[in-house]
Amino acid sequence: MANFSFKKIESLLDKIGHYLVETFHYLMLALIGAMIIWSALHTTLDIFTVKQFATIDDILLLFIYLELGAMVGIYFKTNHMPVRFLIYVAITALTRLLISNIQHEHKADMGLLIVTGAILLLAFAILIVRFASWNYPSVVRGKQTEQELPAGKTPRPEDDELA
Repeated sequence: MANFSFKKIESLLDKIGHYLVETFHYLMLALIGAMIIWSALHTTLDIFTVKQFATIDDILLLFIYLELGAMVGIYFKTNHMPVRFLIYVAITALTRLLISNIQHEHKADMGLLIVTGAILLLAFAILIVRFASWNYPSVVRGKQTEQELPAGKTPRPEDDELA
């Protein structure tokens, strides 16, 4: 009898813990999303009021905000963090660095080669991630069976119990 109530309490605490973690994720995502919107608006207002024209650095910065916002939106919809978007952000940031460096320094040096190599390496990383996700989709491993996940869904603890 005491063992049964312990399992009940443990199950209740697991549910409360899961709820608290989910709440924290959504609150932090909302905060990150709000900060992305605020930063993009600040940059846009700065372009229109102070600079009165957009440089390529400004445009690429807005692309970074767009990619970060899309990543947050995808996580809200699917509860899945798209790694590819992080790589896209890194490629855009390195491209911004590369263009800025060329515009200001006007000379080719080893740094440019390193940045271009890093962009190429990240492009290959995207290719590998896309290939892997296409050929090896996520599956939930149950106690007796393996079942395919619905599109856009990641494994969750309660999925394992249902299988």
